[in-house]
Amino acid sequence: MSQTASNQHIIGILPARWGSTRFPGKPLHLIAGKPLIQHAWERCRSSKNLSDVLIATDDIRIADAARKFGGSVIMTSTEHLTGTDRLAEAVDAFPAASHILNIQGDEPLIDPLLIDELAKALIDDSDLQMVTAANPIDSTDPAVNDPHVVKVVLKKNGYALYFSRSPIPYFRCTVAGLPVFRHKGIYGYRRDFLKKFVTWPPSPLEQAESLEQLRALENGTNIRVIITSDTSPGVDTPAQAIDVERLLLNHAQSHCLPDQSFI
Repeated sequence: MSQTASNQHIIGILPARWGSTRFPGKPLHLIAGKPLIQHAWERCRSSKNLSDVLIATDDIRIADAARKFGGSVIMTSTEHLTGTDRLAEAVDAFPAASHILNIQGDEPLIDPLLIDELAKALIDDSDLQMVTAANPIDSTDPAVNDPHVVKVVLKKNGYALYFSRSPIPYFRCTVAGLPVFRHKGIYGYRRDFLKKFVTWPPSPLEQAESLEQLRALENGTNIRVIITSDTSPGVDTPAQAIDVERLLLNHAQSHCLPDQSFI
């Protein structure tokens, strides 16, 4: 980790909670001998553009485990309904932070280069309020119909048009060259925008899809989407944790570290 060339102070925060409805205790689920969140934290620590990496949680079990592997922890309120709310509280402890990256703790194989790319996008464009990432997948990939995999469709200018757990676009007719994009669990924000975002009430589409980023779209925010070759899977269910562990163990057996392409 280091200070960016433009001398902006960018911090990465991994919000973590115990009470996932689909996967209780997910942050501490062991994958290849380490808690899930430790894998994500280590990837963030390999970033060159983050000044600090923190774990924000309201659960002492997660906090204790994070401190054992060397993580910096911010304890937050138990009342937060979303990870972004938790993020906004945690950033109060870092008044110098100009930009914040929200890296999901269930993205254990996320590419540090992608983290750096989002940080650079925020620094290079002073008008950019929010940025995220997606990778192309084949329209026949089972992930397209998996509600645990979020998809995104883009405007021509590379900004998000909509995010959904449903297949988007729906191919009633074959359209050559029209890609399908899987959303990655990482966001970047300007500090002032993050603080404004959490003052908005949950929006109807956000509640219907259980996707916070729709709150930004419904309130007129442009979200830039960086297209990445990083195909590393996230972990939303115990079955996905098994898949990720298999990938890690296969890479370990071949004496190489996981990099950008996993599937």
